[in-house]
Formats: sequence, structure tokens, C-alpha cells
Amino acid sequence: MQNLSMLSLRRNQLSGDFPQAWSLWHNIRVVDVADNNLSGNIPSSMGVPSSLIILKMNNNNFGGKIPSGLKNSTSLCSIDLGGNKCTGSVPRWIGSNLSMLTTLRLRSNLLSGHIPHQLCYLPYLHILDLGDNNFSGTIPKCLKNLTALTVFPYNNYTMPTYYDVQTSVVSKGSELVYYRTALEWVYSIDLSSNNLEGEIPEEITSLMSLGTLNLSRNQLRGRIPPKIGNLRWLETLDLSHNHLCGQIPQSFSSLTFLSHVNLSYNNLTGRIPLGNQLQTLNDSSIYGGNPSLCGLPLLTKCPGDDTPNRLPFPSSGAGENKDEGDEGMLWFYVSIVLGFIVGFWGVCGTLLIKKSWRYAYFRFFDNIKDKVALAIALKVSRLQNKF
Repeated sequence: MQNLSMLSLRRNQLSGDFPQAWSLWHNIRVVDVADNNLSGNIPSSMGVPSSLIILKMNNNNFGGKIPSGLKNSTSLCSIDLGGNKCTGSVPRWIGSNLSMLTTLRLRSNLLSGHIPHQLCYLPYLHILDLGDNNFSGTIPKCLKNLTALTVFPYNNYTMPTYYDVQTSVVSKGSELVYYRTALEWVYSIDLSSNNLEGEIPEEITSLMSLGTLNLSRNQLRGRIPPKIGNLRWLETLDLSHNHLCGQIPQSFSSLTFLSHVNLSYNNLTGRIPLGNQLQTLNDSSIYGGNPSLCGLPLLTKCPGDDTPNRLPFPSSGAGENKDEGDEGMLWFYVSIVLGFIVGFWGVCGTLLIKKSWRYAYFRFFDNIKDKVALAIALKVSRLQNKF
């Protein structure tokens, strides 16, 4: 057992405290005890085996603070303590000591305090999930320094290949489970369901490879950053249940990969931008709870949409089709009249003007009449002789 390198006991019914004697396992690289009923504090001795790379203790009943001993495990790539009852703040040493970290998932705990700026200097971090805690303060502007989120795709992925690690990410409105082969393409920041305040930093729009951005259910104020359209790979955007104000930026329509968006229950105003991918997002609940928003897909019309000074012709697609149909019928009747004029006067007019043609015309029909009468008489005669 002293040479144990991997401990995977996930999805069992294990209970009780977690063992303390981690100093005996110097070579252990993976600890995965997720989805059990383990309780107590996370052992401080877990940082003794500096070879630790993956630590997954999510969905248990662990409490207490995140043990400081983990700062010695400088090779850690993935930490998942989500779904527990951990208290205290996020340790600053996570950002200063664990430079290889790619995934930090601490959602659904009892953590509090400010988000430490040290997290901004983790060059490989591309999944940051601090949702459903009690964090306060502002969103750090230095998040723009998360190198792995500024370019796409990121080639320096460091997750080991010998263990098929899996991580849950809240994306597209539900919790999705990604395995290692897909994890390298997941780029996500989730700070939802906290007490964060202030404005959404403009600097966050420099994270061009972000696929999921969830800042919902906070106390954020101010406007949506005008350059939100820079996040060209964004698929999920949730800013709902905040106090955001002002208009939705026009660059919003540049998010061509957007498949799930929620801006509901803010104080947004003005017309909803149209174009590109937004045309397919026709669920009005996306913008609900913003009484001053107008335009499709809401039923509320914007000022000037129905003014008496507009042209008498309808501007909708149905109106344009009706105009085109009326114009087509007009040309149909014109062509009938022209055809009649050309056909009738082309023949009758010529007969009236050219006397020789008129004589020839009637002589031709007289000859035809005589031939038809003769043919009928011969046919009748033959029938009479036959009977």
C-alpha cells in the first residue's frame, strides 16, 4: 500500500471521517472519493505527498477550512471540493503555489470573503467555479491574466492521461458532466449565487476563449460591458438576477455561438439587439423582469414602431408579399389586354386595310366550306348504299 499511486472510491456509500495518515503514501497521484457520505474535516496531512495531481472530494459532507497542507502539492492540476460544507475563505496560496492548476471547483460550499487576486495568475486555469457560496466584494479585474482563457484552443493542456477524470460544469442551463477527453475544450467561469457587487469589469471581455460565463444571482450593478461581443466563442451567458442597467450593447449580436442566454430580472432598458444567433433565441423569458426592455421576442413594442407618420404600406414580410402579389396581378391584366389588341388587330386590321388579302381570305374559307360539304355528302351516300 505504500506504493499506492491512485485511490478511486467514487460513487459508493462510504461514510465517516477521512483517514489522516497521508504521510505514508508518498507516491499517490490521484485521490477520488467523490459522491459518498464522508464527513469531518479534510486532513491537513493531504499535502504531504507532493506527488498529488488530482484531488476530487466533491459531493460529500466535509466541513472546516481548506487545509493549508495542500500548498505543498505543487503538482496539483485539478481540485474539486464542490458540494460540501467547507468554510472560511479561498486560500491565497492556491494562486501562488499551485501554478499547474487547470480546474478549481469549490461551488456549493459555505466559503466567504473576497475572491483572492492570486487566482488571476494561474496560467493553465480554464475552469473556475466558485458558484453558490457567500463571496463578497467585486469581481477581480485581473481575471484578464488567466492565460488559458485568452487564446483558443490552448495547446498546453496538462491533465494526466492515466486517469479519466470527470468534472461537472453548469452550462447551457443545466449541470453537465465532462470527461477528460472533453475537459480540455471546456472554458468556464462561474461566480453565480454569491454576494458580489460593483460592475462587471470591462477586462473580462479580453477572455476570448470563454465558453461559459455565469455571474447570475449577485448584486452586480452598472452596464453590460460594451465589448461583450469580443467573447466570440461564448455559448452560455447568464447575468440574470442582478441590478444591471442601461441598454444591451449592440455588440451582443456578434456572439454567433451563443446558445443559452439569460438576462432576466435586471433593470435593462431600450431595444433588444437583433441579428445573427440572437434571431434563434426567441424565448421571451430570456429578457423577463426588465420592464423597460422592448422589441422582439418581447410583446412590448419600442417607441416609433407604430407611428402615423410611417408609409401607408406595411413594412412586415407579409405586407411586402401582398404588395408584390397586387403588382403581379396588374401586369397579368395588362398582358391580356395587350395580347387581345395585338392578336385581334393583327388579323382583322390587316383584312380591313388590304382588299386583296380580304378576298383571298374569304375565297379560302369558301373552298374549305365546299370541300367539307362534298366530303359529308359522299359519306352520307356511301352509308345509304351500304344499308
